[in-house]
Amino acid sequence: MRPFTPEYSAFRPPRHPVNPVSWLDSAVRHTPDAVAVYRGAAPWASYRRLAGRVGGLAAALRGPMGLAAGDRVAIVMRNLPQYLEAMYAAWWAGLAAVPVNSKLHAREVAYILEHSGARAVFASDDWREGLSAATVPVIEAGSREYDRLAASAPMAASPAAADALAWLFYTSGTTGRPKGAMLSHANLAAMTQAYFASVDEVLVQGRLLHAAPLSHGSGLYTFTHLARGAAQVIPESGGFDAAEVLELLERHENVSMFAAPTIVRRLVDAGMASGARAPGLQTLIYGGGPMYTADIRAAMRVFGNRFAQIYGQGESPMTITALSKSHHGDTAHPRYAQRLASVGIAHAGTEVAIRDGEGRDLPAGDVGEICVRGATVMAGYWNDPAATAKALRDTWLWTGDIGALDADGFLTLKDRSKDVIISGGSNIYPREVEEVLLTHPAVAEVAVVGRPDPEWGEVVVAFVVARGPRPPVEELDRLCLERIARFKRPKDYRYLDALPKNNYGKVLKTELRKLAAP
Repeated sequence: MRPFTPEYSAFRPPRHPVNPVSWLDSAVRHTPDAVAVYRGAAPWASYRRLAGRVGGLAAALRGPMGLAAGDRVAIVMRNLPQYLEAMYAAWWAGLAAVPVNSKLHAREVAYILEHSGARAVFASDDWREGLSAATVPVIEAGSREYDRLAASAPMAASPAAADALAWLFYTSGTTGRPKGAMLSHANLAAMTQAYFASVDEVLVQGRLLHAAPLSHGSGLYTFTHLARGAAQVIPESGGFDAAEVLELLERHENVSMFAAPTIVRRLVDAGMASGARAPGLQTLIYGGGPMYTADIRAAMRVFGNRFAQIYGQGESPMTITALSKSHHGDTAHPRYAQRLASVGIAHAGTEVAIRDGEGRDLPAGDVGEICVRGATVMAGYWNDPAATAKALRDTWLWTGDIGALDADGFLTLKDRSKDVIISGGSNIYPREVEEVLLTHPAVAEVAVVGRPDPEWGEVVVAFVVARGPRPPVEELDRLCLERIARFKRPKDYRYLDALPKNNYGKVLKTELRKLAAP
């Protein structure tokens, strides 16, 4: 085993091999000078430098800032190299990370900080004003203060136990309040192993391109490359730009990336327009929303058979089913079209069942609720025993999604239960939007549904029953922008005299979806 350089003389081997700190430790020991992080096409940090800065930030968190083992550290940041440092520093110090979607409204972020009990926040400069009222320390990535803390003498690693909280993943709920799925280090390790077994291989020379938010699936996949001592690539734009991504796929080799179907479609359009064929792309894993069969066929015509699909939830991160590259390429199979329209088969180590309302397993072809069991399933929801009891029953996670398994074990999603709208890979729950619109004095009733959209997957449509004169769309828009994230705002408002309802007074959203058609 390679001895530590003097820079790491304070570091001790981790006690728990499933902790991400162990993977960082292994990379530092065996390939300290290998590039760990690229900023665009340029190397940003070797594993030696990354671990040194991570250890320095950890020392600051546990020392001057006074955090204790198990405390939560929030990250409200667009994609930056420092995002990786902040996450790994939390685990180095024996803390839990709370990655927060940087697209959320400041009020939504404030709720997550309060609910999680975060003791510190790492943030990008675009959140300077939005976090000005925070009651805990806010460290701005790239600032002099941040770099001073990162330059602290590295502390000895203090990794948490396998069953300790690692990632508190906030996902919106139908009540309009986000719930924090508690993911342990063991959950993340199981997810990583499932990727290797069911999705794709990772080469030591491989690179993971983060065009999608690090607060979600792309961030969870950092472990696949960290565990192999491979590199991460952060676009200079801090997000997705089709031309930039295509250029990076010319400059880098053996590249994997995770993307929502919206990003895939934009990348395909850009590739068709420019003639770019992304020679450096090894695998593009798509998920987080519905992918139309026509779109994936078009993507394969442009970029070839370099696609894999995953279906997962925050409650079983990235790991329920997978449709591998071999499935995508098996065009001679008699049920190829049906398989391409599915979300694949259960990940290795994961059980998937379709159950009825009484908890009975349903036979192949029958439609019911998708249930999952395995080492990736969360421990429960943070400080929400009622929601935990509803989601975790009889050793199974009840996903709330509706689907069917065929005789070969391929899962097809039939609907997103609880009326969730998935736009651009992000979940939007109608009640969240409805509650905001109902605060307008001229709105008597409102119902929100999703409408299929070729670019975004779905867009939000709001049906409004006015109390007297119809409120102007501009006022409703402004109200939404003041209360919720911009991407949750309705793209279309329709005024009705009354909402369609059944005999029990329940709004018939199936009817509204028909009315929502352009």
